[in-house]
Amino acid sequence: MYLHIGNDYTLRTKDIIGIFDIENSSVSKDTRDFLKNAEKLKRVVYTTYELPKSFVVCLDESLNETVYVSQLSCATLRKRFLKKEIL
Repeated sequence: MYLHIGNDYTLRTKDIIGIFDIENSSVSKDTRDFLKNAEKLKRVVYTTYELPKSFVVCLDESLNETVYVSQLSCATLRKRFLKKEIL
């Protein structure tokens, strides 16, 4: 199954390891360090230039992490994810 995370970006649900609220989770120093490190490694994909509301962490077949920053809220992504799992 696939999850549409905004604009022209669609992710395979089996690759997703987490969907996080960017405002609440970036309070933690560990999360900020994780996002800074991903940025340095050029593993961050911005799906929009609008205000980001969430980020999705994925693992590919080589176990490399990629962070997708989305303008969609966690609640919206969660509803889409759960809807796909039910179908």
